[in-house]
Amino acid sequence: MSSVLDEPLDRAFGHPRGLLGRIGGALMAHGNAATERHVVEVAKPAADETVLVLGPGPGIGLAEVAARSRLAVGVDPSEEMLQLCRARCAAAVREGTVRLRAGTAAATGQPGESVDVVLSVNNVQLWADREAAFAELFRVLRPGGRLVLSAHEKWLPVPRHDLARELEAAGFGDLQTWVWDPPGLAATRAAQLRAWRPA
Repeated sequence: MSSVLDEPLDRAFGHPRGLLGRIGGALMAHGNAATERHVVEVAKPAADETVLVLGPGPGIGLAEVAARSRLAVGVDPSEEMLQLCRARCAAAVREGTVRLRAGTAAATGQPGESVDVVLSVNNVQLWADREAAFAELFRVLRPGGRLVLSAHEKWLPVPRHDLARELEAAGFGDLQTWVWDPPGLAATRAAQLRAWRPA
C-alpha cells in the first residue's frame, strides 16, 4: 500500500503496528477465525508433521495447527502480530511446539524441504513479489508436501485461476481451487487453493 490514504489500513492490516495494529489484530481474530479453522481442516495436518503458517496474525489458525501437528512455525513481518501469537500460544511456545519468527512469504527463514504443510489465510494480496514467494514456499516444502491458501475473493491480486497458474509455474502440481462462504451475515467469500510439491 503506497498512498498516504492507505497508511491507516496498512498499519491496521497490511503491516500491523501500534494502536491500529492491535485493533486490526482484534478484528482479524474475529473476522478470520472461521476461515482459519476451515483451512486447517482442509490441510489436515497430522501429528507427526511440521506446518508453516504465513502471516498468522493474532494466532487463531496457529493455535489450531499447534493442537494437531508436531511443530507449528509462524512467520509474520509484524512484531505486533507475533506478540499476539506468543500470548495466544504461550504454553505451546514454552513447550517448543510453536516457533515464531519475523519474516515474509518470500523469506521465511526455514531450511529447504523442512515443512510438510504451508498455510496462508488472507495475506497473499500483501506479498510484494508472488513469484519469489511461491518459489520460497516450494523450496521449504518437503516432496509430497502441500500448500493451502485462502483469501477474500474480492481482495485477490489476480483471479484465483491465475494464482493457480502462478503456482504451477513455480513447480507445484495437483492444483485445486474453489470458493468457500464463511458462516455469518457479514462474511466475505473466500477463494481457496490447494497445491502439492511433487513427491
